Amino acid sequence: MADRTVIPFGPQHPVLPEPVHLDLVIEDEKVIEAIPQVGFIHRGLEKLVEKRDYKSFVYITERICGICAFGHSLGYSETIEALMAVEVPPRALFLRVIWHELSRIHSHLLWMGCLADGFGYENLFMQCWRLRERVLDIFERTTGGRVIFSAVNVGGVNHDISNEDLRGIVTILEDMKDEYQVLLKTFLLDKSVLSRLKGVGVLTKEKAVEYGVVGPFVRASGIPDDIRNFGYGGYGYLEDFEPVVSDDCDGHARCMVRAREVLQSIDIIKEMVSKIPDGEIMTKVKGSPADGSKAVSRLEQPRGESFYYAKGNGTKFLERFRIRTPTSINIPGMVFALQGCDLADVPLNILTIDPCISCTER
Repeated sequence: MADRTVIPFGPQHPVLPEPVHLDLVIEDEKVIEAIPQVGFIHRGLEKLVEKRDYKSFVYITERICGICAFGHSLGYSETIEALMAVEVPPRALFLRVIWHELSRIHSHLLWMGCLADGFGYENLFMQCWRLRERVLDIFERTTGGRVIFSAVNVGGVNHDISNEDLRGIVTILEDMKDEYQVLLKTFLLDKSVLSRLKGVGVLTKEKAVEYGVVGPFVRASGIPDDIRNFGYGGYGYLEDFEPVVSDDCDGHARCMVRAREVLQSIDIIKEMVSKIPDGEIMTKVKGSPADGSKAVSRLEQPRGESFYYAKGNGTKFLERFRIRTPTSINIPGMVFALQGCDLADVPLNILTIDPCISCTER
């Protein structure tokens, strides 16, 4: 038997944007086993529900992660609304979907840029982030922020967008499509990209079910698992929503799913803008969650399903708040997908999972 070597990988690495740490067991340049270690950036944010009332805690959830900021504030607000039986105005539901899909586009373009940087394609990296800047400009005009938006609150949204501005957003996104299609040719057809991702990091449909992975990770293994299918919030107004799925089960399939989801999100925003009703954007919320009351909500973040749990105690401070993020459940599947790959493929293999350690280690 060949000698085996344990190589510490991370938490800092030139290719990875996240502080991932793995102990890689190597044999002849092949990864035999990957042992993850977590907890490098734990901040104890969930404990803060004891010191921040349930209304102001929405601003804490936004700071769990910059990329996933909008989704976390939305998931938390929906949980408290379920806890207190708050009915959100229809216009606010539509605006939430529009902002959340813009957040998905922003997240996927950021990831595609990081993947291009992993290949050494610096110009492609710049082009992806240049398009992403247009989405951040939309956020800045509609919410005042580019990373932390403070747009969602318990009962609705803090800002309205005029119908004229909404149509302008659709125009901007439609104009982006032509430039984006040029980038897609590289990600989906370039021989160098295919040689690095095709057949690498395979997670079969059976293993995806066994490990319970979520988001583009599971959809790239041929399983149409997407919480938006359940029609929560404004997504219930969509017609014929179908998740983007691939049966190839490898790193290139995960790239394809995210790349196609950008176009799908543009179509969702266009449909929401065409249907958005007039009316109020906020329901006034009074009182506190009842003692012993419990509620959960599920949300499809750009990286997959997030699960939120809250428990009231009769005061303005929650008894308990808990989040299960996509990366926390995707790590076991990622570790399995790394087994058998070359050492040189480890960074790109991890990137195709799109880990968010800030969300995972709160």
